[in-house]
Amino acid sequence: MYKAFYSLKRHPFEITPDPSFLFPTGKHNEALAALYYGVRRHKGFVVLTGEVGTGKTLLLRCLLQSLRQSKDVAYAYIFNGRLTPVEFLQYIVSDLGLPGTSKNKGELLLQIAHYVISRSQKHLTTVLVVDEAHHLSSEILEEIRLLTNLETADEKLLQILLVGQPELDEKLDSPGLRQLKQRIAHRSHLVPLDSEETKGYILRRLHLAGSPYPAALFPPETIAAVYQHSQGLPRLINTICENALIAAYSRQMRSVSPDIIDDIATDFRLGVQTAEVEPKKAPDELDVRKAAQTLLEIYSRLQAEQTREEGLKTRTEQAREEALKARAEQVREEALKTRMRVRVPES
Repeated sequence: MYKAFYSLKRHPFEITPDPSFLFPTGKHNEALAALYYGVRRHKGFVVLTGEVGTGKTLLLRCLLQSLRQSKDVAYAYIFNGRLTPVEFLQYIVSDLGLPGTSKNKGELLLQIAHYVISRSQKHLTTVLVVDEAHHLSSEILEEIRLLTNLETADEKLLQILLVGQPELDEKLDSPGLRQLKQRIAHRSHLVPLDSEETKGYILRRLHLAGSPYPAALFPPETIAAVYQHSQGLPRLINTICENALIAAYSRQMRSVSPDIIDDIATDFRLGVQTAEVEPKKAPDELDVRKAAQTLLEIYSRLQAEQTREEGLKTRTEQAREEALKARAEQVREEALKTRMRVRVPES
């Protein structure tokens, strides 16, 4: 819509990850090099983490594009971690192009092992790439650990890349997965862009899209506003800048102003966060023990109160009975005195 107006050959801020738009910061270069080195040197297990929108999937696309150009690499790419262990193995078998009709986990593992070993004997590389790996369950992560056992004395036969949000780090740091954690050969973490990197990111994308005057289209004060609202997250930068170009075009403005950026940030409610409701935790053994102890204490107090009330009631009834007996005795004595007075003769 706005390409002709701004002399652009393509849209500069598409949301979908496009390897041709990779902006190579120091951290991104380091992470991409670690992924590529881990695959090519058969290191076995590489982990990449980063916050939402920092460019993890884009790096993966760049890596896979490079691997596709090679004739000696086959890979299975999994982007949905919410699977059962059997479904996970079936997905791997299917994506490697193997007949995956079996629903037996043992047969699936054997099929993968035979495939990986056969390729290794031909000096070919096999890679398992898992995006959104923070969604993987502990059971699937254990299956992945077992897959790393495919090795020779010199190298790992199956190269595994796990890419996900920081929650993946938390899972791998858990005591139950310490064996898997110890097998990680390389570990990288992506962070948001700083203000200078944000400026370079925006201008580079505009330049690659064909803009003759990138700095005029997005002047420094506008880029500063983009950085303020996006906090350097590439995905948010793309969202803000794409919508800013549409808004500026609708007003027939040759340059995007900071006010437009502020309006876009308001429309997208950037900076607005809903308080996160802490999920209810399943009661552990200690909680159950405390609850049981509390119930016992309450029961004991109720029993004591009931005993006290019963004792008070008993004493009250005894006192009433004694009072009645005393009154009856008093009435009897008075009646006796009356009869005695009646019997006395007159003198």
